[in-house]
Amino acid sequence: MNTTRGVLKTMRDESMSQLEIEILPEVFAIVALPPGDDWPRWASSGPLVSITRTGDELSVVCLESEVPPRCESAGGWRCLRLRGPFELDTVGVLASLAAPLAKAGVPVFVVSTFRTDCLLVHDELLDRARDALESAGHIFIN
Repeated sequence: MNTTRGVLKTMRDESMSQLEIEILPEVFAIVALPPGDDWPRWASSGPLVSITRTGDELSVVCLESEVPPRCESAGGWRCLRLRGPFELDTVGVLASLAAPLAKAGVPVFVVSTFRTDCLLVHDELLDRARDALESAGHIFIN
């Protein structure tokens, strides 16, 4: 990665318009926990688990079925996982997805990993999200 030298890779317009996206079949939840809570053991399985701590909160993305009833959570999210890998210094990957989704009125919750990105959209907006992204030139592989 050359970001320390001020050199960033920019995706060519053609490649950004042809990102491959997989829709995971599972339903996910986004959970808010107090910042001092321990890492939740109940959020340890499934095709996507993300745990992020800030000074204000501990946020968890996990299978909706794993969330204890006592937790503050928002369920009914579906995952659009990009086929990577993408270099960390690549510019424009999320923008090429977020812009058409915003235009279509689809809110997203983004989880990034070292090699790829996952966009969570409400289950009831999944068809609208797919239509918007296909219209923008992206390819769904399932």
